[in-house]
Amino acid sequence: MGIYAKYVLPRFIDLAMRNKDTARLRAGWVPHARGDVLEVGIGSGLNLPFYSAEVHRVYGVDPSPELQKMARKRMAKQAINVEFLLQSAEDDLPLSDKSIDTVVMTWTLCSIRDPVKALRQIKRVLKPNGRLIFIEHGRAPDSRVAAWQDRLNPVWKHIGGGCNLNRKTDELLVSAGFRIDELRTAYLPGPRPMTYTYQGFAHV
Repeated sequence: MGIYAKYVLPRFIDLAMRNKDTARLRAGWVPHARGDVLEVGIGSGLNLPFYSAEVHRVYGVDPSPELQKMARKRMAKQAINVEFLLQSAEDDLPLSDKSIDTVVMTWTLCSIRDPVKALRQIKRVLKPNGRLIFIEHGRAPDSRVAAWQDRLNPVWKHIGGGCNLNRKTDELLVSAGFRIDELRTAYLPGPRPMTYTYQGFAHV
């Protein structure tokens, strides 16, 4: 892992994801989490302030030690119990089958190398009555925007730590065996190839 990927990129990700528009979406969705929570791609811990008192524990998965270091600092300011798992979501999760009440996934699926494999791991640990909460960016429905996403994706993926602009979140969820209960889509302010979002709930 080079200096850029290890030190520069984590700080860029933290800065890019700290704005009023992403905070508004976090505030709208993350408080729905309950019980034992698996947060896939906990990153620098930007969701931590939005968990309610109904969350017992958060298992935070992320492969970046630098981002987890930032998350630990944010955890210290919150009354929440977080167990950090330094790994990729595609790897076998050290959690029992059907043991998690809520999975939270925000701006994460875009950068997982094998998203369907990761989603199947998530499906394994989620309780039958559990819920997946997701906020992701991905492929836009507008043909011109989608064409730009395809053009930009190779370069963007290289500089963005594997982030893909053109994945269809809803299709990935369904292909992994999830059922979508609610789906909202919208552009956030900013360049359209980077800001089309999928938000919602799903279950197994």
